[in-house]
Amino acid sequence: MKFPYLTTDNSKTTIIIRMIVGAVFLSEGIQKFLFPELRGAGRFEKIGFPEPDMLGTLVGSFEIACGILVITGLLTRLANIPLAVIMLVAFATTKSEVYANEGFWELLHGSRTDWSMLLGSIFLLIKGGGRWSVDKAVTTTRNTNGAPA
Repeated sequence: MKFPYLTTDNSKTTIIIRMIVGAVFLSEGIQKFLFPELRGAGRFEKIGFPEPDMLGTLVGSFEIACGILVITGLLTRLANIPLAVIMLVAFATTKSEVYANEGFWELLHGSRTDWSMLLGSIFLLIKGGGRWSVDKAVTTTRNTNGAPA
């Protein structure tokens, strides 16, 4: 039995992108619970989202869970789908006002982390976890019939 969402290449350097993306999302998710007025429900309420308490908990939980999955390299491709969506929503909801009020260059300056996290997530979605990942360990210990090698 094949698991295409676990496939990855043999790249040794992918771990660098995994650690950066995973650590930032894990940290941001934890902060949504530690500082809910600033990073969690309060921020979602300020932006104008409905049900900010529920949304803060949901987004924070996804960031923590997916951040851990990315760091370990387990289900790397799948874990980066919600992370990319989170970044697209964050960009759309928080940066349009910056563009309207302060212009293009301030938008670029203020969104550099958003772009880095989005592109890092897309990179991992395409490439997978790399050589030093649980995904790679699982796929290399099985032959084409799904039996242990």
